[in-house]
Amino acid sequence: MNFELLSMDLAAAAQLPCDALVVLVPTPFKPQADEVSVLIQDALDAGDLETKPGKILSLYRPLQAQADRLILVGAGTASLAHIRTAITSACSGVKSSSKVKNLVISLALLPETKGAVFTAMNAVADVSYTYTTTKSKPEPRLLRQVVVAVQGGKEMAAEFKQAQACIAGVEFAKEWANRPANHSTPTQLADAAQGLTNSFKNSSKTGPKMSCEVLGPKEVAKLGMGSFMAVAQGTQEPLRFIVLEYIGSPSVKSAAPNVLVGKGITFDTGGISLKPAAEMDEMKFDMSGAASVLGVFKALSVLKPHIRVVGLIPTCENMPGGRALKPGDVITSMSGQTIEVLNTDAEGRLILCDALTYAERFKPRAVVDVATLTGACVISLGNLRSGLFSNSEDLASQITAAGDAAQDLCWRLPLDDDYAEGLKSNFADVANVGGRAGGAITAAKFLHRFATQYPWAHLDIAGTAWKSGANKGATGRPVPLLLEFLLRNQSAITFTADKPTPAKAKRAVKAKG
Repeated sequence: MNFELLSMDLAAAAQLPCDALVVLVPTPFKPQADEVSVLIQDALDAGDLETKPGKILSLYRPLQAQADRLILVGAGTASLAHIRTAITSACSGVKSSSKVKNLVISLALLPETKGAVFTAMNAVADVSYTYTTTKSKPEPRLLRQVVVAVQGGKEMAAEFKQAQACIAGVEFAKEWANRPANHSTPTQLADAAQGLTNSFKNSSKTGPKMSCEVLGPKEVAKLGMGSFMAVAQGTQEPLRFIVLEYIGSPSVKSAAPNVLVGKGITFDTGGISLKPAAEMDEMKFDMSGAASVLGVFKALSVLKPHIRVVGLIPTCENMPGGRALKPGDVITSMSGQTIEVLNTDAEGRLILCDALTYAERFKPRAVVDVATLTGACVISLGNLRSGLFSNSEDLASQITAAGDAAQDLCWRLPLDDDYAEGLKSNFADVANVGGRAGGAITAAKFLHRFATQYPWAHLDIAGTAWKSGANKGATGRPVPLLLEFLLRNQSAITFTADKPTPAKAKRAVKAKG
């Protein structure tokens, strides 16, 4: 699907030949001097059109426009949330129509709002997305060309480019998260990462570079990633540890990078602590954190910003078997800390903790891990906001602001030391679960033990990474949030980690010793 940004008023947009013209109508409505505005005012006066977000009035071959279909849609106060609602509503019917291949979206009636173009483009891409990879008779996306018409388009060129890159990244993440587990093994996921770097085009020796290193079982064992290896020991699929790096220019080659860590459990049965059969098919989405990291790197390959980013993806399956990890087993992580595994279905944190330790070698500016980690987070926040935890006020604020700007929302949850009490073990340094109460928080506290050497944030996307039911499929979140966060921090912003309490400092020293 191709996007084009044009600077024009509503009258000019109405003269563009297209299959459908979508016009967003805000509150209050301020008509321009054109026939479509007159039509809108008449419809409002007659009560046939409302400006409430998502309310639609459709006309076929109207005299006031060159479009076969004119779709007037309420945009409310023209906030980013209302714009997304309006576009989603207007384009939902367009997706199923074989006759709508060329679409024009006019934002000319809206007040100038930063992020409006980005939000509108991402919304239409999301609605029109179609998965085809494993279908014998795929029905590809019908929408081919989308023109976004705005007044003052030149000022929005950067926003337009970011939206194009973000859409590419989101759809790459959707593709890999949507694939069934037999089409998205750890090896195949590593091949996808390698393919990203192989296809990255750099016409200049001083231009941006992208690299990928894939470590297998022998290399991971040599690193001492005992926690990661323990999760993978029950499956025949070999684990992979993917290390991606993007360097936007020679000037940032030595800069401290932002590091993204993505949970890559390509299928999660729960292991010996077996999950219920109902909806277990959705556990193919348990690698959505890894998919989102790949999606961010896809976006970076399109946008080519002057920043340095590292991506770490521990990926494996969590299966029951004769060699599988058992409840009560004690394993040793890369950090040296020992872990009592009370529940093998709490495996994501076991592979992430070793990746968080590995991240130390990059001396990062900040580390953000992304994981479909806990059902408890779904209970807490539903499917609207991702859960955010951080040991840095500055970092948490930046991530929250990025999510708001990208309309990829998160909500910060506490990380008090008292929540770690439930993780105490009589047989190891820490247990991998702490009971049902505050499950998302105790999971974050577990990870916190392995992220004391740098500013760190954890995004629990268990509720936001995919949709269930009739619209089952990956969302591509939080690619928009992560990309916005990285672009906002191109300058040398310094994040400060909270000072550890004496208890935490003592544990960190013990782990290193």
